[in-house]
Formats: sequence, C-alpha cells, structure tokens
Amino acid sequence: MLTFLFFRSLFTFGDDGLAEIIRIVEKKPIPFGSLMLNGLPDVGLVGLIAASHIISELDMDEVAYMDSDLLPPIVVLHDGLPHAPLRIFGNSEMLATISETAIPANGIYAVIRHLVRWGSEKKVKLMISIGGLPVPNRQDIAEPKVYGVGTTPELINMLKEKGVKTIKEGFMVGPQALILRYCMELGVPGIALLAQSFFNYPDPEAAAAVVKEISKITGLQIDVSKLLEKGEEIRLKARDVMKRTQMEMAKMRKTQEYDLPFYA
Repeated sequence: MLTFLFFRSLFTFGDDGLAEIIRIVEKKPIPFGSLMLNGLPDVGLVGLIAASHIISELDMDEVAYMDSDLLPPIVVLHDGLPHAPLRIFGNSEMLATISETAIPANGIYAVIRHLVRWGSEKKVKLMISIGGLPVPNRQDIAEPKVYGVGTTPELINMLKEKGVKTIKEGFMVGPQALILRYCMELGVPGIALLAQSFFNYPDPEAAAAVVKEISKITGLQIDVSKLLEKGEEIRLKARDVMKRTQMEMAKMRKTQEYDLPFYA
C-alpha cells in the first residue's frame, strides 16, 4: 500500500527567539479548486459543531492535519485511535477544517495565517468560515438568524441573492476575523456565516441554522435533522471544549463583540 504524505512547513519565532514549526501534513492528494469550510472553536462552538456535522453527513475522509508547536500537546481519540486535534477533511467538492481543541490565543495569528496560505496554494474557489454571533437574549430566540460577511462586493451581493442578511457595520474578533483578514491579503474569495448564538454554551441549533445557509450557497443537500435531534447530547459532549475555548476567547477580548453593536 502506498502512503502519500506531503509536508508544507512554516517557521515562526516565539518570544524567546526559538523557531516554532507549523506544518500541514497531507495524507491524501488534495484536489484544487474546492470549497473550503473552516469550523474552529469560537462562540457557542457553532463552527466546530456545524463543520463536524457536514463532515459526517457528506462522509468526508481525513486528508490532512496540522502539526505545530503552537497547538496544545494532545491527541484526540476516535474508535481507539489517536488523531491530531486540528484536521482537514475532504471529498471531490469540499475541504473542511475542524479543531477539537481551542487554539491558544498566543498562536492563533500564525495558525490561521498558515491555514489560509495553504488554502490559497490549493486555489480554493471560496473559503467559508462558520461561527457564532453572541446575543444576550439568545434564550428568547427560537430560530437563530444567520448573517454574512464577504471579502468583496461581489461576494456580498452573492450572499444577498441567496437570502443571507449581511453585516454593514460591526466588530469581529477571533479566528473568523483573522481568516477574512488573510483572505483579503492573499486574494482568496472568503465569506463568514455567523449565527445568533449563546456566548458560553455549545449551540447546536445555531449550528443547524448555519448549515441550512451553507446548503443554499453551495447547492449541497445537507440534512440537519440528526443535528437537532442530538442537540442535548452534543451540548454535554462539547462542554470541556467550550470551557477551554472560553478561556482563550477571554484572552482575545472576544467580549468586545458585545460592546460594539453591528448593523445589518
């Protein structure tokens, strides 16, 4: 059996002057010109929950993973086998990135920059970041609304044509903000889809709302019934990840999104 491994490495330097390596290890050939989803831990774990559901529903295989000194020294176990916490899944149409641990605030710039550069090298046709938009009255909202942000006027018009409300003025903090920033720098078409969500609690219902919008935008049929049925189970399983993510969000001053309102 032939094993395909390809390394794309980036060296950064920490405060102590020592080199820190970030590399994406490709386990399988990566198609060029795909869509690329990013579901990284953030508000309500919306991105992680949504991307994980899409990976399951579309039966996507792990095609690559990130190895870095900037990530916690852990592995995650699935079916008894160890895996890197930040992995990339794929099929012929789409790539999807998830991280099953919070990305440390002191490493998030380098990690996100490398991820977007890798996507640029793979000539992704659209990078979609998924996240939550914290609202103080989330418990009173039965159906969370989803808002979109685009890196070009053309993408903003596309979102409007698909029925997604866009944010005209506001404030974004965290991985989704950095992904959009680096997409603009590298000329990668990028959008962010943000669902109204709880700040400190896993929010499967908000994740389901985002998945529905992704179906509209991509044309892929992705059922959310299992996601909604297993809402309570997901909340329980994701509690520890939410706690670690909450600590990193505090370091990023994520609460500033509460302080400055947004206008759609």
